[in-house]
Amino acid sequence: MHVSRRGVLAGAAGALGAVAATGLAVDEGWLPGRARLRRALGQTGPAGHIPDATPGRVVSGSFASPLRLGAQTGWSVIYPGPRPRRLPVLVALHGLGGTHRSWIDELGIDRFLAAAVSAGVPPFAIATVDGGTTYWHPRPDGEDAGGMVVREFLPLLADQGLRTDRMAFHGYSMGGYGSLRLGPIVGRQAVRAVSVLSPALWRDPAYASPDGFANAAEYERYTVFGHQSDLDGIAVRVDCGTEDPFYPDDKAYVAGFTRPITSTFADGAHDVAYWTRMMPAQLAFVGRALGPDGSR
Repeated sequence: MHVSRRGVLAGAAGALGAVAATGLAVDEGWLPGRARLRRALGQTGPAGHIPDATPGRVVSGSFASPLRLGAQTGWSVIYPGPRPRRLPVLVALHGLGGTHRSWIDELGIDRFLAAAVSAGVPPFAIATVDGGTTYWHPRPDGEDAGGMVVREFLPLLADQGLRTDRMAFHGYSMGGYGSLRLGPIVGRQAVRAVSVLSPALWRDPAYASPDGFANAAEYERYTVFGHQSDLDGIAVRVDCGTEDPFYPDDKAYVAGFTRPITSTFADGAHDVAYWTRMMPAQLAFVGRALGPDGSR
């Protein structure tokens, strides 16, 4: 009897929990502990550090999302300083197993933002929101976290006084995929940049996460492979570690662009140590795109 790799991964995930060492990401296609072993051997590069910076104001709330089938959906807006201003906004999408709070509690993005603006990066706000485990696209049961972002969350941010006509997307793992998908949907009239960390991408539907894709048809409908040109007119950055299980597919995705984009592939695993190391460069990239002199 032939058992697909997808089936093996699904079974392994169910049996082992397959939770990454960081507690943020579910391992998709690798054995738990591989990142720990590679790090112990010095093969994943230096770990990043959350800066010792005083964070700006954080405003949080929640709403019942019809597009998430009524799920109570938490959100936060992180400002670079104490008083909110009418700022461009970066919408940050979490990975599988995360929530809107993961960005602050685990990745320290509030302190990274304060440090970036203090160092001269043009100021912007960061908005985070709960997306469940749906990979930010419509699922067979009708839940659509991606639609929630576009049709419910962005209007909420506009009501908060943020500039959703000058915005960017950012995400790690599942949220990286979601950002690459949603950037073109919102469109280049508003979206200046999509900057992602270790996006959860697969070239082959047989390898795709069963958490996010029920079958090959769902994968083919929502894959970002073959759709790189949809991001034309939007600044794109992709960073992924070479010890990340998504590295081969992320590299292939970058190679599919017919124009130059910003990308790095260096030592690093699918974990907070790598993501915090790359966060200053990610936020600087977004700041340049959202700033008054930002180019498309």
